[in-house]
Amino acid sequence: MKFLSSILVAIALTQAGAASSEPVGRSELVGKWAVDVSRLPIPAPVRPKSVTVTFAEAEGGRLFTRVEVVDPSGAVNYAESVAELNGTPVVVKGNLEADTAAAAMPAPGVLVMQLARAGVPGSTRIYTVATDRQSMTETAANFGEDGRPVMRTHYFSRVQ
Repeated sequence: MKFLSSILVAIALTQAGAASSEPVGRSELVGKWAVDVSRLPIPAPVRPKSVTVTFAEAEGGRLFTRVEVVDPSGAVNYAESVAELNGTPVVVKGNLEADTAAAAMPAPGVLVMQLARAGVPGSTRIYTVATDRQSMTETAANFGEDGRPVMRTHYFSRVQ
């Protein structure tokens, strides 16, 4: 019985060490991703030239996020944040749609991000990395001007 208990404890410690060595699924997300702008539901003349999202490890186990949008005129707009993945609101720097974000990673390769500006709820973004780790979708959910829910899907490819 002691031998069996020793083996079970050893297995448990091995599993605990593996679980704590890297946050669950974060490595799947880390990198630079480019959206397929040809698939954006926006008329071509006003469609951005490019949209990239970069996710990186930050100090203290937090997640750095940078969204960069190059508009049709070539101007660069961006948003940056460093968030714990526990839903705690953080400041978003930059000139895009949000000044506050909260993020959580409920499953490997899945990031949920809630955005707000000036205290007004914005969109919820759900990033899902495909099993090939080379593609990702973003489901953006918000409310239209008529108060009805709106959902869009954006398609990304890994750049780095």
